[in-house]
Amino acid sequence: MATVMKPPASPLTTAEIAALALSLAHLGSGPQAAAARHGLRHAFEHLELDDDVTAATLATLTEPLPSAVADRARTIASAITSRLVIRLHYRDVSGRVTVRDVDPVTCMVHREHWYLVGMCRMRGAIRAFRFDRIIATEPTFIPARPHPAERFLPFQGRRAA
Repeated sequence: MATVMKPPASPLTTAEIAALALSLAHLGSGPQAAAARHGLRHAFEHLELDDDVTAATLATLTEPLPSAVADRARTIASAITSRLVIRLHYRDVSGRVTVRDVDPVTCMVHREHWYLVGMCRMRGAIRAFRFDRIIATEPTFIPARPHPAERFLPFQGRRAA
């Protein structure tokens, strides 16, 4: 009988993990969602991240988003997939509300917060928008400019603004 050797699997990239995490964000709390979140936790174990940050991030990933936030996450995911600009009604840290058109790049979780990472057309720069500060999302039919996710994820040694 022949022995079959499987080549060692390479860990998922941070962009792949971000895409999987966003897909899981609005699955709810059913059995498939629980199994998928467990699989994502396993994928994160292969990344070299600070233990405290990893623990907090994984805790966030294992909890379903509140329904209103999950609805916005679906709109954001659709904009990323369709490569279309998304319009955000966003409340910043000081409570000021702005309406911004954003070329969505990816989503990420850091500690206890979800973020949309994208090129903010109002600021002309890459920004990270906390999901819990996004008041509303509006799809547009405006094509987004391409921005590679790997250039903007902090896990790559670069900062999201």
